[in-house]
Parts: sequence; structure tokens; C-alpha cells
Amino acid sequence: MSGLFITFEGVEGAGKTSVLSYVYNELEKKGYDVIQTREPGGIEIAEKIREVILDKNHTSMDGKTEALLYAAARRQHLVEKVVPALDRGAVVLCDRFIDSSLAYQGYARGLGIDEVYQINEFAIDECMPDVTILFELDPKVGLKRITDNKGREQNRLDLEKLSFHEKVAEAYNILKEKFTERIKVVDAEKAQETVQQECLNIIKGYLK
Repeated sequence: MSGLFITFEGVEGAGKTSVLSYVYNELEKKGYDVIQTREPGGIEIAEKIREVILDKNHTSMDGKTEALLYAAARRQHLVEKVVPALDRGAVVLCDRFIDSSLAYQGYARGLGIDEVYQINEFAIDECMPDVTILFELDPKVGLKRITDNKGREQNRLDLEKLSFHEKVAEAYNILKEKFTERIKVVDAEKAQETVQQECLNIIKGYLK
């Protein structure tokens, strides 16, 4: 694969989705073949799985079921959208990927980071991101942003207690130490314009 696979990670409300859209627009203006996508979702089958996972009525969902559904959506998204784009040399900007599963299901749900990684190894066939931008933010700040943003639809993960989201943040701290070469950290508490520029600068380094 000759393209560049870039993923955006972070706790809820970190602002990664907005920044990803900004980066996409900037790269497109510069003439790059670039696509923006998300997980779970990005293509029809994965979007339907997303609806099941994030439905606020599905509070009884077992942690392993959740992990397996994410992996299934990830697999279909990869083979149908991400890999073909990378094969043609495109820049792929993806809102969440494997690190989300490791953080949310592996650590916060207590299933084990290594165990969830093994599930996803089967799903991704060694297709890992070239670079992951981690939006670092206090979960309390992120949740307040979500509450204040009346236009954002609340999903099942937003209903989790603060302690759950704090575990997610702890997990990302573990992952950034485990994958130091791949994961680049930005301070998501800074002004959005600053975060946008920092992310663009990181990506420009890989485009060279």
C-alpha cells in the first residue's frame, strides 16, 4: 500500500472530529487525494453496526459483544474503503481505529488490552496506521463540552459514568508509551485553531 493512513484518537469531546474535517479540507485544497472517514462506520454495513453499538437503549450489551461488533465493523470498513484508498496512494484520515478498542473495551471495560488487540489482529490483517494523533484532554472537560454542545447527538458511551471515561484516558496514556513511534500527542485543551495547526504540521512531516 502506497498511501498514508492517519487516525485520530481521544476521549469523548476532545474535538478530534472537527479538527479532522479541517485537516481534510486543507489537504484537499493543496491537491492531495484524501478521504475522511470514521469508526465505527464509514460504509453502509459498518454504519448499521454503529447504530447497534451506540444505541442508548442497548445498555445491557456485554463488553465482549461490544468488542466483537467494533472489530466486525472495522474489518468491513477496511476492506471496502480504507485499503482500496491506500492502494491507490490516497491519504486516509480516520476518526478512531484500533486504539479506541484497546482503550474502551480492553482497558475501561476490563477485557484486557492484549486480549482485545488479538481480536483486532484477526480483523485488520496487519493494516496499522502510519501515524495516530492523540487528542489529550481531561475527561471532565470533554464531557462538559458534550453537554454544552446542543447539536451533538448523545450516544450510549456518553451515558457512562465519569470513572469509565477516566479509565479511557488512563488507557491512552498507556498506549502512547507502548506505541511511542506511531502515536503523536496534541494538547486538546488549547484553542481549536492551535490544535488544527499542530495536527496539520504533524501530518505534513509524514507527507514529505
